[in-house]
Amino acid sequence: MRASPLITLASLALLPLSSQALEPNDQFALLITPKLVSDYRSSGISQTLGDPAAQLDLMLSHASGAYLGIWATNVEYGHDWENDDDYGIRHEIDYYAGYYWQISDVISLDAMYNKYSTPGESQFNGSEAILTLDVYGLYLGGKYSLDTENDKLNSFIGYHTQLPWELGLDVRFENVDYKDDMFFNRDYSQAREDYNSLDIRLSRDLVGVTWGLSYIDSDLSDAECASFAGYDDLCGATLVASASKTF
Repeated sequence: MRASPLITLASLALLPLSSQALEPNDQFALLITPKLVSDYRSSGISQTLGDPAAQLDLMLSHASGAYLGIWATNVEYGHDWENDDDYGIRHEIDYYAGYYWQISDVISLDAMYNKYSTPGESQFNGSEAILTLDVYGLYLGGKYSLDTENDKLNSFIGYHTQLPWELGLDVRFENVDYKDDMFFNRDYSQAREDYNSLDIRLSRDLVGVTWGLSYIDSDLSDAECASFAGYDDLCGATLVASASKTF
């Protein structure tokens, strides 16, 4: 459920790091990135009931552009209304592999396979293929679910650049299409299959840490949010603060 490492790689290129990746030899590099966020949002929807999350990304990359890694975070899905108890899930663990092709100084293509798992609640497990093309900072792509029971297509377009005062800017618009009715109004008389989300992020390196502040919103109503996530306050506009460091 995580975003493509392309954006992480682009951010590393845009923002000067105070520490370098670990390099076992001249062909491989190991990037270790712990991160704290005030709310873990995936495609505009909170995965922690609006609470903070601690995340860790371990990525091994090869000089050819191939990479693989593990990403982990805490999650909280709250009450399971169908079974009238709390979900046993507390963590999400992603296993990913891909290839990053630097076609030229300003053009790149990233292809990734991601398998995400939620120990304790296997119904949330899944896998997806992600393809992202970046041209002069303008990127677009798609994320397609490979699970027949969870057919879903995320289409996104965005732009990242360097602003004055060493600020990094990343703006991303995303459409999430489940191909089936998933979002209902208050009396369940109307439904739709898809929704849109917006993520505007500013970041800056300071005292060895990359600090971020994001404005995140979706066009889901409170009722549609509740019908999908079980709560009506997980899909609206919010500010998310983050702090990360790459070793």
